[in-house]
Amino acid sequence: MQRRGFVGRIFAGLGATGLYAQRTPQIPTVEFGKTGIRVSRIAQGGARMDLHPDVATAAAHVRKMYDLGITYFDCARLYWDGKAEEAYGIGLAGVRKNVFLTTKSPKRTAREAMEDLDISLRLLKTDHVDLWQIHAVQDRNDIDRILSPGGALEAFLAAKKAGKCRFIGFTGHFDPAIHSALLKAYAGWDTVMLPVHAADRSYLSFEADTLPVAVESGVGIQAIKVFGKAHLLRSLNPGDCLRYALSQPGVHVAICGAGTQGQMEDNIRVAANFRPMNAEEIADVRKRAVSGSGVVTGPALEYWKRRV
Repeated sequence: MQRRGFVGRIFAGLGATGLYAQRTPQIPTVEFGKTGIRVSRIAQGGARMDLHPDVATAAAHVRKMYDLGITYFDCARLYWDGKAEEAYGIGLAGVRKNVFLTTKSPKRTAREAMEDLDISLRLLKTDHVDLWQIHAVQDRNDIDRILSPGGALEAFLAAKKAGKCRFIGFTGHFDPAIHSALLKAYAGWDTVMLPVHAADRSYLSFEADTLPVAVESGVGIQAIKVFGKAHLLRSLNPGDCLRYALSQPGVHVAICGAGTQGQMEDNIRVAANFRPMNAEEIADVRKRAVSGSGVVTGPALEYWKRRV
């Protein structure tokens, strides 16, 4: 699905002079849950680094995003078989202290998770990440393995104590009931990442089930699947999608997997001029999201959720 870079045309040709860093609208910040720090409302997601032909090109994109004003960079050990972290490490060289840098591990044992973190830190060219997250929690077995003796949580707590990460959290998009259960099972999470988009309430809703639990726990909340993996762009424009996600209670950051400069410039413009949707606007966007998506609602659209 193609997105128009309406701001990109305005700034075309300015990259070589660095002028776009001065002229791009400033991204607003927000206090990130109980962490006590402020972060930007939108972030560069690492999952789509694989859209670039090679690491050098991806690294150049990362640096462009920093020059545009992005200070929140989301990544994971699994993305692009590790090349996404490598691109981040190269692209953020010399400016690491100016950004909020995250990564994730899918490992469920303490030993394997710590091995992952050591690799991540080497590729990211840093001695710590700001946020380290347990990646893609799916079911009750995951919860048991993470929280059991020798489970991943032990590594995350040890890394936080050792200064290898400032905050810890978990992510996923499979089952809202599992997300809620893990939030309730351990009170020490700093953050959570979950789907927030205009079609979510039509099937296994994270907004209805997990978001209230996350808000009550005080964690920093990161929204993913904001554009419904581009499916929602058949019926909504990118601004609708991003405004919707940022208007939901408790959402601090929207992770945007923008693969081009123009796409991120679009996102920055929306964030800079952000005005929360009122109830009527939210209802309208939800209606248009499920009626004009081009596919039936439920798992045919949100294929990343579990089947019932």
